[in-house]
Amino acid sequence: MSTAFNPAAFPTFGHAFIRPDFTLPPETSGARLKILLVDDHPITRQGLKVLINLQANLRVCAEADSAEAALAQIEEHKPDLAIVDITLKASNGIDLTKQLKAKVPQMPILIVSMHDEGVYAERALRAGAMGYLMKQEAGEKVVEAIQRLLKGELYVSARIKEKMLHRAAQAKPDSPAFAIDSLSDREMEVFQLIGNGYSTKQIAKKLNLSSKTIDSYREHLKEKLHLETGPELVQYAIQWARDGGAGSAASGAVER
Repeated sequence: MSTAFNPAAFPTFGHAFIRPDFTLPPETSGARLKILLVDDHPITRQGLKVLINLQANLRVCAEADSAEAALAQIEEHKPDLAIVDITLKASNGIDLTKQLKAKVPQMPILIVSMHDEGVYAERALRAGAMGYLMKQEAGEKVVEAIQRLLKGELYVSARIKEKMLHRAAQAKPDSPAFAIDSLSDREMEVFQLIGNGYSTKQIAKKLNLSSKTIDSYREHLKEKLHLETGPELVQYAIQWARDGGAGSAASGAVER
């Protein structure tokens, strides 16, 4: 791992927007703003910590690997910004973002995740996050994203901004692609697992729910996505997953 990081050496990749309700965190002369890292992978936290602590105005004040631990660290350390992964122990970063915004409304939250931004960026922003960054890009862009959020700006990549605009312009209101946005966070989770080839029983075990509950979610998904049968739902979910969360249903997929 490099021992030095100079954000000025990288071009500006993200697009920023000002949030009118944002106020800068209190800052005293010479103070380093406090960052909370929430990720269930210690190696990822360590890498981010090194990058952040190299900055003159930033420092990692605490780390957490679960939503419960993150909420406790908020109380103890009162960070100026939180970096949150989507996949956490016994929870997920979207739900945690909602909890954090309810608890500390003015604290900016940056989602840094391996999950495709085309699928989760808008959902994260609706939950209250101010930015979304893919993990494979974090080494180059995380410091820039943090600094922008601390100025009251939103951060998303040029790619996701273009993708969001294109989808909004092209999708028909009654198409599955358009209806994806109407899914709840749990429905989205079930839909993604279907697309990744999980059976009802496997999804139930992974989410700690009953198979009957998952069957109910499948029915809701068919209704919201305007699909008539189980095989159509599986076919669309698989194609959607293969296309990185933006594709349309295609023939050739089989139910698993």
